[in-house]
Amino acid sequence: MAKTYIVTGGAGFIGSAVVRMIVEASDDTVVNIDKLTYAGNLDSLQPVADNPRYHFVQADICDGQAMAEVFATHQPDAIMHLAAESHVDRSIDGPGDFIQTNIVGTYTLLEVARDYWNSLQGEKKEAFRFHHVSTDEVYGSLGDEGLFLETTPYDPSSPYSASKASSDHLVRAWHRTFGLPVVLTNCSNNYGPYQYPEKLIPLVLQKARAGEALPIYGTGENIRDWLYVDDHARALLLVMKQGVQGETYNIGGHNEVTNIDVVRTLCSILDEREPAKDGKPYVDLITYVTDRPGHDLRYAIDASKIQRELGWTPEETFETGLAKTVDWYLSNQEWINRVLDGSYMGERLGAGE
Repeated sequence: MAKTYIVTGGAGFIGSAVVRMIVEASDDTVVNIDKLTYAGNLDSLQPVADNPRYHFVQADICDGQAMAEVFATHQPDAIMHLAAESHVDRSIDGPGDFIQTNIVGTYTLLEVARDYWNSLQGEKKEAFRFHHVSTDEVYGSLGDEGLFLETTPYDPSSPYSASKASSDHLVRAWHRTFGLPVVLTNCSNNYGPYQYPEKLIPLVLQKARAGEALPIYGTGENIRDWLYVDDHARALLLVMKQGVQGETYNIGGHNEVTNIDVVRTLCSILDEREPAKDGKPYVDLITYVTDRPGHDLRYAIDASKIQRELGWTPEETFETGLAKTVDWYLSNQEWINRVLDGSYMGERLGAGE
């Protein structure tokens, strides 16, 4: 039977991938709630915008009355909560928005969802889920060894990760105290088509193609586990439908790569796809800049629980996913131009000044 899902932040990078996947691969209906901040972009939803099973509501998740109206109107079977301020550097420059959206917004949604859930009966009440989507950054920084487990103690380093850790705790508390049926996921670094160009991979692509310096924080040896966005979207839908309530599932790409190697790989793909006009390799544009304050050394996720219990594994390797990503950006300059309308022009963020 077809379901109706609310997706918050559905005009964002990961949210839009989830929305497109639901509409294109099922008979389900999606209600996308997005405030349309700088990172929300309805262009990312053009492939499904005219589908009668897709609905868009422009609203702030901190607005309890607006959220209650959406629940009452659409009677969802589940909510996938992806709306968040998500850029570490921006959280250093201005933490307030992160506290408001990520903590107060999550609290507001939890209360609205609880009231709605309490009004349900029978199978619809039994099947309802509040799926909270979070990040591996809540766990802090790893040393050279080890992986983040679902049981790893929280140790956030930035205002962003602290706000997401707070929201995770709220979701678990609403489950334990009020019985709200929740599932949580914590993911590693996402990349792929439609990513806002302040993030490393699209930013490097833009700067390299423009012949600009490619800034690398510190020595570039910081390690991240990279997850292709469509692999993540598949995992999120699987957890929403089959995840055990109250459980947390870590989602990782099994791709630990240093930042400098990410940039070098990007440069080599670009050398093949779109050689520089001066004939020089793009890697020559790399320049090292002062490190970000509180820059975690290494993140790496143990995704064995979701593989063991739900059967999910990533389809893309870092190499295949990165090649797909580069090809998409090279073919979608118009999308990039519309995003880069003046609100963010590739300047450095998060220097802590």
